[in-house]
Amino acid sequence: MGTTTVDRAPGPSVRLRLTLSYAGFLMIAGTLLLATVWLFLLRYVPDEAMFSRGGFVPDRSDLQAAFAPKAALAMVFLLVFGLVGGWVLAGRMLAPLTRITEATRRAATGSLSHRVGLEGGNDEFRELADAFDTMLARLEAQVTEQQRFAANASHELRTPLTISQTMLDVARNDPGRGADELVDRLYAVNSRAIQLTEALLLLSRSDQRAFMREPVDLSLAVEEATETLLPLAEGRGITIETSGDITRAIGSQALLLQMTTNLVHNAIVHNLTDGGSVRVSTAAFADGVLLTVENTGAHLDPQLVSTLTEPFQRGTERVHSDSGVGLGLAIVRSIVQAHDGTLAVAPRPAGGLRITVRLPAAIVPDVGISSAY
Repeated sequence: MGTTTVDRAPGPSVRLRLTLSYAGFLMIAGTLLLATVWLFLLRYVPDEAMFSRGGFVPDRSDLQAAFAPKAALAMVFLLVFGLVGGWVLAGRMLAPLTRITEATRRAATGSLSHRVGLEGGNDEFRELADAFDTMLARLEAQVTEQQRFAANASHELRTPLTISQTMLDVARNDPGRGADELVDRLYAVNSRAIQLTEALLLLSRSDQRAFMREPVDLSLAVEEATETLLPLAEGRGITIETSGDITRAIGSQALLLQMTTNLVHNAIVHNLTDGGSVRVSTAAFADGVLLTVENTGAHLDPQLVSTLTEPFQRGTERVHSDSGVGLGLAIVRSIVQAHDGTLAVAPRPAGGLRITVRLPAAIVPDVGISSAY
């Protein structure tokens, strides 16, 4: 996509305008000073020359003849000094803006690693440069993450397609091979590809924040998610415990339900093979709501835990099995960020994980409730 430029009429530069402004202000100040001398000093000089004991006293016309050339020279000096000094001063004042402009041009060409790095005091230009550097850092991090995500997504999407192609090649070269087995395997591979595609679309939707915000009760989302995943937990011999009060967050009902479902699903599949448990609790505070999901499981390295919210990452290795597409916690992180919340993932001392989500609370207006019994 090309850049859009707007044709504008040529005009004076900011430096030239500042120079003319400085020189004009200096000329006005000099004119006012000379006018003050004229009005408040020369007015007391007599109109005609006089002789006194001290000698000859010039009249007003003599002083005017002597004062006017000197005043004109002073005004010329002020004009030249204002133009030269104003040009130098404007250049020094606009030097930080020149550095910011150069950094902007580099960023426009794709060089996001460059920083303005403006020195000096905390003035308006320093504040602008720091804000621009912060924006470049965030853009660089987002672009790097998107590039890594695109590479991982391409790799993961290529895997089921390659498997399907291989199975079709085998079936074509071996016509006597059973078709039922081929159909079942193709169905499984295609299902995984569909799950991965839907997860990528959901992740993109949450990153773009393309949703309506409304009050959402997280306790109801927990209830719905646990009911949906209860058969999966029972099949693995895992118990689910829920607790908490009504917790009204603000956001998308569908995305927050997906977030809760992903957390509970992750706690179930990455649990003990038998006799494990999952605990889900909600709590409300004055400034937000809290959702906590804990599960039993193996002891995890804290350094490994810090990478679990990255796309296509798992508790032990990258995705290579049929237990998921490796986007569960990445989607959770994206949904939490889209709702201006925070996500904390920490290993439990006894093994397993504790995941905590804090979201802004929905502002519910105080409405008088009347009841009759």
